[in-house]
Amino acid sequence: MSGNEQTKRGARASALAAAAAPLVAAALLLGGCASAPPTNPDNLCSVFQERPRWHRAAQDAERRWGAPVAVMMAVMFKESSYRHNAKPPRKKFLGIPRIARESSAYGFAQATDPAWRDYLRGTGNRGAKRDKFADAVDFVGWYIATAHRRAGISKVDARAQYLAYYSGIGGYQRGVWRNNAWLKDAAARVARRSDLYARQLGDCAGRL
Repeated sequence: MSGNEQTKRGARASALAAAAAPLVAAALLLGGCASAPPTNPDNLCSVFQERPRWHRAAQDAERRWGAPVAVMMAVMFKESSYRHNAKPPRKKFLGIPRIARESSAYGFAQATDPAWRDYLRGTGNRGAKRDKFADAVDFVGWYIATAHRRAGISKVDARAQYLAYYSGIGGYQRGVWRNNAWLKDAAARVARRSDLYARQLGDCAGRL
């Protein structure tokens, strides 16, 4: 290849790269915006106005499982603060983070590997992903319905549902949460958020 040919080919490659750069930047920007949590998570009306697909997915899960939208969303916020790729912190040894994490929980709902496998088997939703909101909220609705069926927990009782969600249904039935002050406080916070979300939805349902 002659020197002129090399120069022309290099110039063409540079021109193509320059033309593609704005498109790549735009894609990265849009991707970042799509994956970022809602700007006002304390107001469920604002969350759903910002993410109308989330609203439709939450309504679908409510119709399917009978779990109130406010309860499901309060659980999701407590678990991940609406971060699609949330993971537990890494274990530490002598204060130094290690490779292994505290559990296999992942995604919006912080579903563990075993719980997610149960969900996939129980629903047949084989293509579901934990970092996809529609699948995650459906998982939470399924879990609430399962806790209701197996342990008799009311689907509207956000506090008890969160105790079962965190402890496992069997752990809830054994009362492993009774001496866990942190968990009882967390469940109370979920209940307060659920009540807040329910009031907010009552005010804005007609606008969504």
